[in-house]
Amino acid sequence: MQVANFSTGKVGTKSYEHLSFYVKDGAKADITYAYGKDGRGGKEINLEYLGKDTLNGAAVFKIAFPNNQVLYVIPQKTYLKIVDEKGKYNKIFRWEYEGPVNGRGTWCDSCTQDGKKSVALIKKYFF
Repeated sequence: MQVANFSTGKVGTKSYEHLSFYVKDGAKADITYAYGKDGRGGKEINLEYLGKDTLNGAAVFKIAFPNNQVLYVIPQKTYLKIVDEKGKYNKIFRWEYEGPVNGRGTWCDSCTQDGKKSVALIKKYFF
């Protein structure tokens, strides 16, 4: 199992959003989303992978929320640009470190260890 974690906003605030992309047994697996003050370690929403596409000439893949909202994921060198079709949702999600901070917390063996490796994992298994 491998997981690439990305986020936007500040942890512990209502602006925080977190996406995790899981790979299991050499194939894409789950995509989860969490948000708000309890976003890290709080309730996660499972998203649906809708496949590859293009948006304004860029290679993307689509993800859908349970309420049918569709977002487009555009991998960049070390981050993800996530947008909707109308341009109302347009955010940069950067790689999020999952591990000990100042000696507290646990090491995440399955987590990618930097933004480049995270984006490479997504390009390999979700495209």
